[in-house]
Amino acid sequence: MSNTSYFEKAQNFTVDNLTVIQQPNITQHIHRGQSSKSPLERLEEKIAPGALHNSDERCDAPKCHPETRVAVQEEILSWISQGDADAQPKKMMWISGPAGSGKTAIAGSVAEACKEQGILAASFFFSSFSGALNRRHKGCLITTIAYQLGQHPALAHFGQRMLSHIDRDPAVLNLRLGEQLEALILKPLREGCAKDTRDSVLPKVIIIDGLDECGLETFVRRERADRSPASEQHVVLFALKQAADDSAFPFRIIVSSRPERVISDFFSEEAKDITAEIFLDDKYDPDSDIALFLRAKFAEIRRVYNLPQSWPGDKAIQLLVEDASGQFVYAATIIRFIQEGPNPPPLQLDSAMKLRPVVRGPGPFEPLDALYTYILKSSPDPQQAARWIYVTQAYIVHDGGYSGERRLPALFARQLLETTPGEAEHLLGNLRSLIRIPPPEDRTSPYVTYHKSMMDFIRDRTRSHAIFVRGDRTPRDSFEYAALRVFRNKGPAVPIDTQWELDIFLDRFLAMPNVVESLLKSREKYDESWWVLNMLSRSDQRRSAVIGIYDGIHLHCSLICRKPCRRWRKALIKECKSQGWKVPGRFSYLRDLIPGGDFRDFLEPPRPMHIPTKVAMGRVQGGSIIYEAPSTP
Repeated sequence: MSNTSYFEKAQNFTVDNLTVIQQPNITQHIHRGQSSKSPLERLEEKIAPGALHNSDERCDAPKCHPETRVAVQEEILSWISQGDADAQPKKMMWISGPAGSGKTAIAGSVAEACKEQGILAASFFFSSFSGALNRRHKGCLITTIAYQLGQHPALAHFGQRMLSHIDRDPAVLNLRLGEQLEALILKPLREGCAKDTRDSVLPKVIIIDGLDECGLETFVRRERADRSPASEQHVVLFALKQAADDSAFPFRIIVSSRPERVISDFFSEEAKDITAEIFLDDKYDPDSDIALFLRAKFAEIRRVYNLPQSWPGDKAIQLLVEDASGQFVYAATIIRFIQEGPNPPPLQLDSAMKLRPVVRGPGPFEPLDALYTYILKSSPDPQQAARWIYVTQAYIVHDGGYSGERRLPALFARQLLETTPGEAEHLLGNLRSLIRIPPPEDRTSPYVTYHKSMMDFIRDRTRSHAIFVRGDRTPRDSFEYAALRVFRNKGPAVPIDTQWELDIFLDRFLAMPNVVESLLKSREKYDESWWVLNMLSRSDQRRSAVIGIYDGIHLHCSLICRKPCRRWRKALIKECKSQGWKVPGRFSYLRDLIPGGDFRDFLEPPRPMHIPTKVAMGRVQGGSIIYEAPSTP
């Protein structure tokens, strides 16, 4: 049977659920899409490439300035390389500290150093404010680590065995975190994958940064809303301890995060005996490092603007170091404010110095908050600018299925939010020290805030009260208003010149996961039939929006559906039925009026016919191709 060619010279067709029968008791099932993918391809679909320390998504991520944070980096690298010589060796290290203290920069710099030495086994950098959704939850953590281990030159045998497990049971990629760890990492390691490789060339450490940003409710998908960030983070920590406790697991694990309660409790209680801790406080002399950073950056500014060597002076640097209070994010923001502000650097510095309070309050973020507030107030409408920043980071994202959400281009954000041409530049043009603004000709790059503390500031009204004191709309309100405006106008408020550009805009618009939620709150009547026909006539991406709207619009109905639900469902059923979709009958529709009713099984697109009626020596029977082997003479 292995020498038989069923579709010799055949081209441009696919086969669904093929059953081949050559002789009694031998049956082979080939399901579409399964046989064509290798185990490595399956694994690659489940990883978060942007979470690697050297990914393009992290090309602008913070790293330690040369000659700064030397002491703490040396301590970490010494633990990685020589930790076995300690009186009580530890398999895990927790690096913690307050916001803006440089944790991610240190983790990134240590990862780079380990990569150069060949001792980095894997890295995963969580991020709640940038990149894809798969960097914001735990779903891709183990698969991404397993992928990196399999790609390491010293772990080739591990990679082979790990991929063989996927080949035997592809469903392992969808299991819970602990079971993925067991099947993809621990079991292959126990099988002796590295026994024929000398210890001196084996990688030594796995680095995980930003664990406190895993599972943040602001950014997770609706179906995960029942899981708190703390529970998500504890699941990750439990799996990491499971690995560290296994004798076959040869790697050390570094976790970097803020000292959130669930993380702090875990390392001080459950993993106390196997954890070394580093807290980024005055012990590591951050003030000296911040002063070194400021002096180097001011030297660059002097050269660019031909300023005197006496500028800005030791006193100014000392005052800025005091205001930083160990927070590198403050120093970095001050430098961007001076470099990218509307006035020459000396005037920008003078403005920053005037923000210093005569008497410092008890809050550690007071100088940073004052700086953020001052910069935002340089916008003609600070409240609207703050809302726009938040909306671009939290809501204007593409729903990419399992691969996660990805922030959409700044071009699309402008098209969605602007009510008049040039509004984005008018609001955000003076805020380049807070948010990265792509040039007008860049059609792919998104708006990105430089540091998560900016989002923390906007979200916490006790810190940003001066910005929100007159705010009459929340960021979510602004997004929903913009989305409904698109439904009303059948496009953005500022017309788009060409049809193909409008098509791109609508594709992106309908792929946003929060669009349907905006419809739930609207009592306005739209041209529902136009939208349904538009979605049905376009790509699979828009066709999936049909089901998304049909599912989502009914979620909060009681026994009597609301008017928006009735209008949309009527248009959806009518137009889908005309194009051959499976639609709910009257009984199914009435059952769906019961709260919690599941109606997703009753709206389905037509299934394409891929199987020819006659193929070679076979015949079609019951949806399968029955191969009749030639008789033996």
